[in-house]
Amino acid sequence: MAIFNNKYLKPFKNIYLLVLIVFVIWMLFFDAHSWLFHYELNSDIEDLEYQKEHYKNEMARDNKAIKELSTEEGIERNARETYYMKKPDEDIYIIEYEDSIQKQEENE
Repeated sequence: MAIFNNKYLKPFKNIYLLVLIVFVIWMLFFDAHSWLFHYELNSDIEDLEYQKEHYKNEMARDNKAIKELSTEEGIERNARETYYMKKPDEDIYIIEYEDSIQKQEENE
């Protein structure tokens, strides 16, 4: 009976302490509302908040583009820069540098 008189096992003779330890382990790892489950949920919340900020920034950028394209000057500027459109009485010269041509060839 020397095992029961061990000073390290003496606290575990108390049934309330045993129940408390089992309860804490159960709540931390095995329960539906466990600490691990909440940790995963918190990481998901952080990811979703990051996506929310990203989409808010995208919406602001798109609203700015829509506002610019809602005027005649904005439409004309966009057509000239993007599609190289011109008025009937003007000429357009596109200047390409050697490094931009090399980058274009590399992308193809």
